[in-house]
Amino acid sequence: MPLPAEVFLSHATADRASADLIGEVLERHGVRYWYSRRNIRAAQQWHDEIGEALARCDWLIVLISDTSVRSRWVKREVLYSLDDDRYEDHVLPIRIDDADHRGLSWTLGQSQMIDLREGEAALRAIVGTWNLGYRRP
Repeated sequence: MPLPAEVFLSHATADRASADLIGEVLERHGVRYWYSRRNIRAAQQWHDEIGEALARCDWLIVLISDTSVRSRWVKREVLYSLDDDRYEDHVLPIRIDDADHRGLSWTLGQSQMIDLREGEAALRAIVGTWNLGYRRP
């Protein structure tokens, strides 16, 4: 599978450490990604920035956690991607705890889910999505 033009990294603020880790892995492997912590600057209209990024990106990584399934913004980001043909088969759900993905969308269960608690094996699986070999830091 070809590299994405850009990956949208959807997460709840409480899951920032996991999002940071995934961002580092994507960057190390040359995968362009949009991440709110990195791409939204002070004084920007953050909701507009999120909308523009979702319209531009062609992959969505969503971190699934107890916090994210209750997040109105994560749910909006997931629903946007599921409603846009560009994201067809380009949504990668990543579990970081035992939360039920159906809190975001029942359809996420149809995608290959990666469990970040599996450590390096999970990181290998993430970059393996685009047929990249994993490189350690």
